[in-house]
Amino acid sequence: MKTLRILVADDHEVVRRGMRAILEVRPEWEICAEAANGREAVERAKQTKPDVVVMDISMPELNGLEATRQILKALPRTEVLVLTLHESEQLIRRVVESGARAYVLKSDAGRNLVEGVAALSRHKGFFSSKVATVVVESHLTRGKRTGRTKRNRDFLTPREREVVQLLAEEKSNKEIAASLGLSVHTVETHRSNIMRKLGTHSLSGLIRYAVRNKIVQF
Repeated sequence: MKTLRILVADDHEVVRRGMRAILEVRPEWEICAEAANGREAVERAKQTKPDVVVMDISMPELNGLEATRQILKALPRTEVLVLTLHESEQLIRRVVESGARAYVLKSDAGRNLVEGVAALSRHKGFFSSKVATVVVESHLTRGKRTGRTKRNRDFLTPREREVVQLLAEEKSNKEIAASLGLSVHTVETHRSNIMRKLGTHSLSGLIRYAVRNKIVQF
């Protein structure tokens, strides 16, 4: 039987240990890599080419949704399971849009994590029961809505969302430039464009946007 190779990404070591303990009960599964932030998750995924990535959403440097997008762009055969504390309609929609095909609440990890990874190993989607209920209710409600306006975040490019996260983490323009491999001038340009698109002129406005859209969590 082929070994299923899994990468686990969470900024808390104790959570990664817990995931490892749950997943390695299956003898044909192995944890091929761990990552403590979103950017490291992307790098380790490219290096190890896992079959499944178990991804937290709220991580430093690069949040789990942006990391998921980058991993799936580089490794389209890899499957991603999002493991998070949150179950809002907006967040579930964003997870699906990122390309992840499984969504498990951390509160349900003990009974649903193995089931979710097993489903992804067969390239089938999986939503824990609480999340599935939100998805169904959201679909029914959305069918009755009209004239929905486009959300602000849809106007931001993937690179701009990365810059927003780093700014919200109080990184300087120079630090952001070094992290993303850009010039300081380019970072300043992104910052100006972001503020214009979001209609804010302050860092506090960017932070509020980042928190509201679960790009960062405080």
